[in-house]
This record gives sequence, structure tokens and C-alpha cells, in this order.
Amino acid sequence: MSVARLPSLRRPSHGVLRCVEAESDAHLVVRILSGETGCFAELVDRYQAALHRYAQGMVRDPDLAADLVQDAFVKAYSRLDSCRDPSRFGAWIYRIVVNRCRDYLKRQRKPTLCLEEHTAAAPDADGPALRAERGELRCLIDRAISSLPGHQREAFLLRHMDGHSYDEMAEMLDVSVSALKMRVLRARGTLQEQLREVL
Repeated sequence: MSVARLPSLRRPSHGVLRCVEAESDAHLVVRILSGETGCFAELVDRYQAALHRYAQGMVRDPDLAADLVQDAFVKAYSRLDSCRDPSRFGAWIYRIVVNRCRDYLKRQRKPTLCLEEHTAAAPDADGPALRAERGELRCLIDRAISSLPGHQREAFLLRHMDGHSYDEMAEMLDVSVSALKMRVLRARGTLQEQLREVL
């Protein structure tokens, strides 16, 4: 498939035939490979938000995370015929994003700025002091997560931010369940120690 034919990653307009949301990933992949490229937008809709949350947790920059996820979708679209098990498209695209994040982090130093996550604004009734305190706490947590070793950080985020099972994580990361459980356990321990010292 040519990357130049990549459909818009936004939902198609009412004038474009949309795929049925309830269709399985495997069925959508088959339709895309048979020429119904507009169906790729459905796969993007299913996975984009979760992939962005994961990537942002890894690189600590929402704009960069969006770029990495976009790049992963372009790669997935251009190499869709290499997805060996279309029913596991979700795990396959996660692995692409995981590798994109790892490659980026290998080339970069650890971030030094605290980047506020996309969270709902605190009610005005809380007052500026409480909002500032919440912001400081978010910043402390952000720094603590950023300081984790990469393999612990990715396991922790997949488990606790995105709620994946260990079996799903093992498929995404190509790591044994027992190793992932150990990584998450160590990440939790490190975070508890760091936050206990600060708080």
C-alpha cells in the first residue's frame, strides 16, 4: 500500500461510506487491504486516545506524543499487510508506538520540565491555593514517573494508566508476564519511595 493513499485520520464526513463500529479489527483490516481504505479511520478512532496517553506518559510531551502516534499509524497503514494476525491489530499498533517511544528516548536526555497532564480543571470553589497544591502534586508525580527506568515506566503506564492486562502487555512488549509483573512492582516501589521522601 502506498503511504500517499493514507486516508484522513479524522472521522469521514457523512458523504463517505463509514465502516460499522462493531466490526472486528480483523474484518476492518481485510476490508482495508481489499481497497476500502476509508475503514482505516475506524481503527484510528479505536486506538488513538489510548496510544496517545501511553506515548505522552513515556515522552512527557503531548505534542511529541501526538507526532509519534501519527507516525505509528502511518507505518501501520503502509505495512498493514505485514500484520500477521489482524485480530490482534491493537497489540500490533501498540508495539509500533512502544518502539517509536523507545527510539525517541534513546536519542534524548531526560526531560527537566514538568509538563501538566490533560486533566479536568479544578472547580473554582477550590480556590487558587488548592489548585496550586494540586498542580505541584501533579508535577511531583510527573517527575517521579519520568525518573523511572524506561522499561519500568512503560510497564507501569500500560498497567496503571491504560489498564491493560499482563497478557496484553506481554504481547505488546514481547516480554514474559512474570518479568512485566516484576517491572510494575519495582516501579511502584520506586514511586512510593520517591513520593514518601517528598511528601
